[in-house]
Amino acid sequence: MKKFVESVGFVVFVQGVAGLLHEWTGWFRLWTVVRRVDFLSGNATFVHIVLVVTGVAVMIAADAIKE
Repeated sequence: MKKFVESVGFVVFVQGVAGLLHEWTGWFRLWTVVRRVDFLSGNATFVHIVLVVTGVAVMIAADAIKE
């Protein structure tokens, strides 16, 4: 279970970083999920920052899970 939670946190983190790179440089447009969700597209930069922070928090919280 610990590895699964770490993997989910990593995927969320990568989505946030890829989204920020797409907003700033135009790269990674296929990797970003937020641009496909209509009601999040207006606040895309904020949502990507939240994804980065959430991904880091989930990966840190995975250490508290005992196997």
